[in-house]
Amino acid sequence: MISTTQNTLKSTAPVWFITGCSTGFGRELAKHVLELGYRVVVTSRDPEDVHDLAASGNSLVLKLDVTDRTQAEEAIKHAEAHFGRIDVLVNNAGIGYFAAVEESDETEVRKMFDVNFFGLCRMIHVVLPGMRKRRHGFIVNLSSIGGLRSFPALGYYNATKFAVEGLSEALWQEVEPLGIKVMLVEPSGFRTDWAGRSAAETKHSIDDYAETAEKNIQQLRAVSGNQSGDPVRAVQAIVRAVESANPPHRLLLGNDAYDGAIAKLDELQAEFAAGEATSRGADFPKATMKASV
Repeated sequence: MISTTQNTLKSTAPVWFITGCSTGFGRELAKHVLELGYRVVVTSRDPEDVHDLAASGNSLVLKLDVTDRTQAEEAIKHAEAHFGRIDVLVNNAGIGYFAAVEESDETEVRKMFDVNFFGLCRMIHVVLPGMRKRRHGFIVNLSSIGGLRSFPALGYYNATKFAVEGLSEALWQEVEPLGIKVMLVEPSGFRTDWAGRSAAETKHSIDDYAETAEKNIQQLRAVSGNQSGDPVRAVQAIVRAVESANPPHRLLLGNDAYDGAIAKLDELQAEFAAGEATSRGADFPKATMKASV
């Protein structure tokens, strides 16, 4: 299903392609950039979920499941044919899964990896040829504070985001010389549906994890919809970062994200310093230079 709206906007308006626009950051970001007068490719697994966005601004609504390579290729092809190019790809589509590592179901874990990591990879693979040809583009990958530090019950979710972080760090070293920017967005808790219907959880809990994983699952569910993060302010910050003169490689969003990241840095620095002698002692000894006579 494809639907479009057109107005008299200049063809020079930026073209944003956003995955996962039915809820959360994707929906708010699509609304915001449409309000700015940009051209926007609004995607969802069910286009009916974004029919209101289809009537707003200069939009192209496409059906897209990021786990389907054919759909990904066709969506990029339609977008480039319709708007002539893609300036900004936002890899927002994602899901959660709550369980202790031992409790986790492999099918659920693989499903989450296919959306959060491999789905993101598919979109990067299909958008890069056009961006390389134009020597211009920006790729925004939605990560999480959970991509920098882990939490009980989120081990495999953390793993998907750690993977996104590692991929993105290599990617920007490869494509920045070609005129393409890459940015990781690392939010803490925001009032999206991530901890609601977008996250499944284990059906086989183990009593030994009641005070760690299970306790954290209960806390995540309890605060869903009441987190401190404001999605509207978040998407405004994302656009400002993309359009800044020197975009960051990592954009932390939320007080908890900032404080958590700094705490992780302090923890790593202290642990590395404590083990410095052991770390340095693992190399072959340096050859002793003979003093010249």
